Amino acid sequence: MKDIRTTYLEFFKDRGHTIIPSALLVPDNDPTTLFTGSGMQPIVPYLLGTLHPLGSRITDSQKCFRAQDIEEVGDNRHTTFFEMLGNWSFGDYFKQEQITWMWQFLTKEIGLDPKYLSFTCFRGNEALGIPKDTESALLWQRLFAESGIEAKIGEDPERTGIEEGEKIFYYSEKKNWWSRAGIPNNMPEGEPGGPDTEMFWDFGISLGLHEKSPWKDKPCHVNCDCGRFMEIGNNVFMEYKKTASGFEKLAQKNVDFGGGLERLIAAKGNNPDMFYGYIFDTLRHTIEELAQKKYGEDEKYTYAFRVVMDHIRAGVFLIADGVVPSNTDQGYVLRRLLRRAVRYADILGITSGSLASFVIPVKETYQQSYPYLEDKEEYISSIIRTEEAKFRETLTRGIKELEKRLSNSILTGIDAFELFSTYGFPFEMTEEIVKEQGKSINRVAFQKEFEKHQELSRSASAGKFKGGLADQSEMSVKYHTATHLLQQALREVLGNHIAQKGSNITPERLRFDFSHPEKMTDEQKRQVEDIVNAKIEERLVVTYQDLPKEEAEKLGAIGLFEEKYGEKVRVYKIGDFSLEFCGGPHVKNTGTLGHFKIVKEEACSAGIRRIKAILE
Repeated sequence: MKDIRTTYLEFFKDRGHTIIPSALLVPDNDPTTLFTGSGMQPIVPYLLGTLHPLGSRITDSQKCFRAQDIEEVGDNRHTTFFEMLGNWSFGDYFKQEQITWMWQFLTKEIGLDPKYLSFTCFRGNEALGIPKDTESALLWQRLFAESGIEAKIGEDPERTGIEEGEKIFYYSEKKNWWSRAGIPNNMPEGEPGGPDTEMFWDFGISLGLHEKSPWKDKPCHVNCDCGRFMEIGNNVFMEYKKTASGFEKLAQKNVDFGGGLERLIAAKGNNPDMFYGYIFDTLRHTIEELAQKKYGEDEKYTYAFRVVMDHIRAGVFLIADGVVPSNTDQGYVLRRLLRRAVRYADILGITSGSLASFVIPVKETYQQSYPYLEDKEEYISSIIRTEEAKFRETLTRGIKELEKRLSNSILTGIDAFELFSTYGFPFEMTEEIVKEQGKSINRVAFQKEFEKHQELSRSASAGKFKGGLADQSEMSVKYHTATHLLQQALREVLGNHIAQKGSNITPERLRFDFSHPEKMTDEQKRQVEDIVNAKIEERLVVTYQDLPKEEAEKLGAIGLFEEKYGEKVRVYKIGDFSLEFCGGPHVKNTGTLGHFKIVKEEACSAGIRRIKAILE
């Protein structure tokens, strides 16, 4: 079977789209989120008006990670890591082309039977002056008719369910509207948004999915969660802007499509269990061999299979994109994934120390699309081996201590924190074990203890997991520009081995991670500050050019070279001092930045240092 990812990219390339590489799973200069959680996330600046250097038609397959889905993994359709197929029009084509192309892709290119496709459209909101999206509904209806299917339109499926012959359905803005802020009433002035039309695959009543569901006594419809339907893609038509008096049409209408690769594979195989998809085959067979168990034969073990498959796959890609296990931010999430994978590998009876052996099947599955996994295979394996070994050193003692405390009384938040700090048990793992015994734990008390020790609490990080555009306030733009000056100053003081390993910008400060083997001296920090402030005082002009990648490299531009760049790149130049691959935004003149001051320099991980600095 031809790879759906390749088929999709070639399909849109043939229709004038430029294929761009996936962005990293750890977004650069975006303090609102720890991870790239959607295909749209790296594209938002271009949807808001920034010109893309590669034109008005773009397509890609974006690696995504959603930490909030960790606890959902174990069922047949949730994963933390996934790929989002995307195509975008920045003020070019619109509904007619996009809907027609998606029908062709689904029914002709990958061969989905249109009898089992359903679509949803925006019902409209008269009070807000936003009309019903009848254009999209009628386009789908015409395409059904051309395939010999009379498709009726359901006006209120949540109330009436699916009536005979209905294939297209209207929903409110709660289901069929997109903006960064959510529903129209929540949008601030100036925020763009628009209706969307979503695509669903019907796994069929013949599979008994609705009858077995807790929703079986409620009206069945595509959004009812009974298990019969799976959303496989979403076409967003961004054509409105919020104003003080309501909504007005945007001068530039955009298309933003996102389709889950794993879900499309499930639809093609007509199996609602995504873990049977061909993209999991090699990994699943490897686990079966080591566990001496067959996936799908026992519900308890099937759950464990899914957790191990998802968490290992996600861990491989997170490590490849620069994340290392730690007790904060992205590193905490990675540590939680790997330790949870250890626990469920134990349930499967897999030999201790075997977790790293699953790196090879993941690499083999993805190396054609992500060839850098070949070069990083041993590094990824060593990180996983080390983390498993560390966890196993305390795992047995930790479980004994947990069981001891549970037998005496209910587990308190302080108990949970002590299990974390002493035995390395992430709170979520403790909570999971406690739930298995029919008990509960005080999450709030645990968080208070966690925060006292300046660790990452789940509530503190929850906001970071929400995708969206990075803050582009005046101060954030200044700090972003200052990171360019900082990186070049570090190279001048410490050497050309300095390479950016991450950054985080807020309106209050900048945080910059870079490769360097040892702590900086006070003199080195002073020298860096002096260089940056000298360049600020020189009032250097900031300019950019869109250049072929090879030409930019010949000019000496530096960037995040773990990331794959397209054939054309944007290069920012600050006077004759700094030249970097970057997407912006930046100030026009360094003289507006203020006085630069390093407030902290510390270790971030092995071989990585972190600077926190402010502009006064």
